[in-house]
Amino acid sequence: MKQELPLAGIRVFEFGGSIAGPFASWILAELGAEVTKIERPEGDDARAWGPPFWKGSSTMFHAINRNKDPISLDLKDPEVVADLHRQISEKADVVVQNLRSGALAKLGLSAESLMAENPRLIYCNLWAFGAKGPMKDRPGYDALMQAFGGIMSVTGEEGRPPVRAGISVLDMGTGMWCAIGILAALYRRNFTGKGGLIDASLFETALTWMTSHASDYQVTGDRPVRLGTGIRSIVPYQAYQCADDYLIIAALNNRLFMRLAEALGHPEWAEDERFSTSPARGGRRDELNALIEGVVGGAPRAVWQEKLDAAGVPNAPIQSIDEILAHPQLEALGMLQDTGEPDMKLLGLPLSFDGERPPLRNVCAPLESKEEVS
Repeated sequence: MKQELPLAGIRVFEFGGSIAGPFASWILAELGAEVTKIERPEGDDARAWGPPFWKGSSTMFHAINRNKDPISLDLKDPEVVADLHRQISEKADVVVQNLRSGALAKLGLSAESLMAENPRLIYCNLWAFGAKGPMKDRPGYDALMQAFGGIMSVTGEEGRPPVRAGISVLDMGTGMWCAIGILAALYRRNFTGKGGLIDASLFETALTWMTSHASDYQVTGDRPVRLGTGIRSIVPYQAYQCADDYLIIAALNNRLFMRLAEALGHPEWAEDERFSTSPARGGRRDELNALIEGVVGGAPRAVWQEKLDAAGVPNAPIQSIDEILAHPQLEALGMLQDTGEPDMKLLGLPLSFDGERPPLRNVCAPLESKEEVS
């Protein structure tokens, strides 16, 4: 029986590029929406973000543009824009855009003009700094916003140069917020019959990810510091160097710390007033971490994994992508989906419905120049 996807029948037009906007519409496409990806004649910038390349476009592009219908349009042609305006007014449920500020308004494709003709339309703007304020028209990319929004100030190790998160965490995070907003607006439309305007930005996402640090600072007046693989106020909860590699150990409460101390051969640690409570352990982070690393450094990671698993202490090795893709847990979940080509499988949506993951319906095709939307 063919799976009926939640957004089947929803028509989405994406005016996006790079990661953030396309990630938002990728989520919608995975959920079954019909996504028409509008690209410039030269294509989305992300198509050229290689090597590596696959089927003529970067692998990064394929990862977040599957299950879409790409179309190349010359938006400098008034007739092309007029046809696009008509198609959106008559057929669209959702528009997602992350072009430079004012670009679509100049073409007559602003939220105001399109929603006036199509009151059921949900129009989602994805900005760098937000829809309001003195920086609303300023462009921005993920790394810039990790810096400006404070993410880099708490990422990495104290005393070392700033570090960018190894993924486009703000691009993809903002894309997720857009998808959440669009889903909420679609739900509301069922009752009101009206669409609406959604605004999201990389900066606002960064602020949301910094929420606990913002609260801490207002109470203490102390700037947060970089803690490497650790986290503020919870010890032990970080990577420890074993004899051969790193292992994350997570003993987040007194019960787990007692089990950890016993597994490491030092049950007395749990009774030591320096470490007997979570606040005490947090106040003696360096001292406790040195003791733990002094023990786990004496044996290979696999030895400690076995001991901690037996003791019921959460732990995980730091895996590289080759280890992850070969792991039986990944295979069991069916996250890797066949493209029909032996050299590529793509990761699917991290959601299942009634036990089934939304399928890979098509790989994003090479860009074809067209004069109108079908």
